[in-house]
Amino acid sequence: MTSAHPLLAQARRLADDLLAPHAEQVDQAEVPVGHLTEIRRSGLLGLNAPHEYGGAAAPGAVVRETAEILAGACCSTWFVQTQHHTPVLTLVRSEGPVRERLLGRLATGELLSGVAYAHLRAYPRTPVRAARERGGWRFDGTVPWYTGWGLNDVMLLAGITEAGEALFAFAEAREQPGLRASAPLRLAALTAARTVSLALDGLWLPEEAVALRTPYETWSTADRLKTVNANPAVFGITKTALTLLDEDTAAPLRTRLTEIRDRAYALADTAPAQEHLVERLALKTQACEVMRAATTAAVVTGGGRTMLLTDSAQRLARESLFLLVQGQTRESRRSHVNALVR
Repeated sequence: MTSAHPLLAQARRLADDLLAPHAEQVDQAEVPVGHLTEIRRSGLLGLNAPHEYGGAAAPGAVVRETAEILAGACCSTWFVQTQHHTPVLTLVRSEGPVRERLLGRLATGELLSGVAYAHLRAYPRTPVRAARERGGWRFDGTVPWYTGWGLNDVMLLAGITEAGEALFAFAEAREQPGLRASAPLRLAALTAARTVSLALDGLWLPEEAVALRTPYETWSTADRLKTVNANPAVFGITKTALTLLDEDTAAPLRTRLTEIRDRAYALADTAPAQEHLVERLALKTQACEVMRAATTAAVVTGGGRTMLLTDSAQRLARESLFLLVQGQTRESRRSHVNALVR
């Protein structure tokens, strides 16, 4: 049974003993290195990695529930560590030498990785360009959002080549020739996750740093299939918000949440990724609407005190706003807006 998986026990322990008790303080400051040290030690960073590289190769149900637990306890900490899993999965599919150099170190938590690729969804605009230079690749442009600056060891950086390919390569997550970070951005939610913008002016990476090079359309098709699914973090935030409500208020929202979660996860587990796209996107939107209702109800229930920045209900409401736009594509944005105005 997935509920007995040892990594779920680790996630619950971290959530109960460390993340949730300090969530309000973290929200007003930044994700502590100590939080990430405990996550590194826990084995959770190897959820998706193969056993032979020190990972857990956990089933999808465990990966999703882990995200629910961590996001529901401290969304800022969840968001920093969740960046790590895309680089791991990218290396799993990579055939380049960077796989052997980094996959084991990422799987065991020796290294923590961030990602700098969301700008690819702006195509045909190309905020970051990758061009051949000196046997490697030169990156120029601007990464609008990079989370975990000062906390991550490495980053998975993406750019568009002259041939219209999406190229992903690993770089050290620090200022260096050709890479400069802004001051941490002040955001309505998750400022604690240390998000910056990155200015790239001739950052050079060797060919050996490349993890993936593929036609943009191939990458974009796979990306769209992932972004139509409901985000487990939405269920985690909603579950926590429901604990702030009396049972009469929480019960109908919990019933609705369970129905949506069961349907969304059943599709994820049983249907090919390219099927039921309309239904998946509808469930994603419905999950967000239940989250919005639950967090709003928590604010209303709490009254005036919820306007204090140290209040849990208000923090959850702001985190829910963040999850409405995190990982958003034109398609998901259109679907959600259409649902709101019906």
